[in-house]
Amino acid sequence: MQGTMRVIEISRPGGPEVLTPADRPVPSPGHGEVLIKVAYAGVNRPDALQRAGAYDPPPGASDLPGLECAGEIAAIGEGVTEWSVGDQVCALLPGGGYAEYALTPAVHCLPVPDGMDLKAAACLPETYFTVLTNVFLRGGLEGGERFLVHGGSSGIGTTAIQLASHFGARVFATAGSDAKCAACLGLGAERAINYRSEDFVEAMRAEGGADLILDMVGGDYIPRNIKALADDGRLVQIAFLQGPKVELNFAEVMVRRLTITGSTLRPQSVKSKARIATGLRTEVWPLLSAGRIAPVMDEEFPLEEAAAAHARMESSQHIGKIVLKVA
Repeated sequence: MQGTMRVIEISRPGGPEVLTPADRPVPSPGHGEVLIKVAYAGVNRPDALQRAGAYDPPPGASDLPGLECAGEIAAIGEGVTEWSVGDQVCALLPGGGYAEYALTPAVHCLPVPDGMDLKAAACLPETYFTVLTNVFLRGGLEGGERFLVHGGSSGIGTTAIQLASHFGARVFATAGSDAKCAACLGLGAERAINYRSEDFVEAMRAEGGADLILDMVGGDYIPRNIKALADDGRLVQIAFLQGPKVELNFAEVMVRRLTITGSTLRPQSVKSKARIATGLRTEVWPLLSAGRIAPVMDEEFPLEEAAAAHARMESSQHIGKIVLKVA
């Protein structure tokens, strides 16, 4: 496919203002890849980290931000048999979503759930891949367990609340305002803790402790999470809004048989992410098609206003997902 496309580049490391519209050649899919004509692209915290110079793309990935999109397959590379030109998909991307066209391995695409539009579908991949991996596969959450998710009103948080609640866990969430707490309760949380006025450690210890905590805050939350866990509890770390370094007394970890783990999604292998996609298609996509769970939408911005979308995300005023309208 020839021609040029409109993209958003990171002109230099910095704040939202460094996101700059530009033109680039339309890329061509290699073996096992598809080219997607992007309708909407999701906006995520890793995009802001990359923009700030703190999260480099993996080798071979586009230097453009954007880790998820929804749209129509415009071209397929050699070896691709499961998709055809014209299919509507949502996809996890190695990068490059802030553009009119994006490349990704075909095995990282999923069908748009029944009855869902492309705008909503663009909100699915990054958050659902992350939650399935960290809450269920790595975290081992089971029905009846007490699950605490920090940042409950974020894209990750709103997804985790819905899925954990659906699969029978008792769900607790932290958020930074009464409105955000109300949103968490509306999605299925048993209790929402406003961290500005209440200590989540005391709240969870009163319940017997959390069997699993999903944390993206880090910093001084890490030792507090340890105190909030039940014996034999698990902490899964997926980001560090307050930093990755902290002093920790591991005697408590040993005596109470706690597990500390974590992961990041983007550096994982194509094969690993393909396995997650298969799990989502089997276990989660039927729930989305049936309307039993759904992405929570915050605000839509035109592609050219990506800087405003990043400013909105970094204000932490949003509830749910922010998207860029591309086509």
